[in-house]
Amino acid sequence: MADFARPGAEQWVPEGGNLAELRAAAPSCQGCELYLDATHVVFGSGSQQADLMLVGEQPGDSEDRQGRPFVGPAGRLLADALAQAGVPGDSAYVTNAVKHFRFEERGKRRLHKSPAVAHIVACNPWLEAEVRAVRPKVIVAMGATAGRGVLSRTVRVTAERGRVLEDRLPAAEDARVLVTVHPSAVLRLRGTPEFDREFDGLVADLRTAAALLRPGGATVPPRRWSSDAPAQS
Repeated sequence: MADFARPGAEQWVPEGGNLAELRAAAPSCQGCELYLDATHVVFGSGSQQADLMLVGEQPGDSEDRQGRPFVGPAGRLLADALAQAGVPGDSAYVTNAVKHFRFEERGKRRLHKSPAVAHIVACNPWLEAEVRAVRPKVIVAMGATAGRGVLSRTVRVTAERGRVLEDRLPAAEDARVLVTVHPSAVLRLRGTPEFDREFDGLVADLRTAAALLRPGGATVPPRRWSSDAPAQS
């Protein structure tokens, strides 16, 4: 994969664009080198009237091939967690902090490679534009990369997960922000004794987010998580 500086996504993001305009413009983006090898840009999915926004890390192999977010195994686990949390899947807007798949090739396989901070920063104008267009009441950042994209700072998932953060976002000052694990981190634990605990933890975090959308939800008490929890991605 090429390794060279790009100017960031600003010049490709329509100023004040609605979701339809943003989605139409996204395939032209060359804000970082990841566009060179990706099959598709993977823009967010969901209603512009959604009160809940879920932000992941980046597309995976399935998402890159289909051009839609969270359609692979982690997406199916997220759908299960949303259902158990009582959140209708079509009521949330789902997107990623980085819109192109970063990977390394192993024979015929393409293995996930975490985005660098430079990729998160380069792609951030797209995420901020989505937040401005949707104006969600609650944003759930799933994983450290998503947290960095949403909050523009380093996020420690095990220390900050499951509670309403004090950060205020320039793109949506009234939005409440929570951090949780990425579904793929839970998925990697399938078949181990830790899986049920981490899945239940993800469900609990999503329930906290859903409670914020109900009358009186601003008073949801913070929940603490053990610092030795294994799922942090």
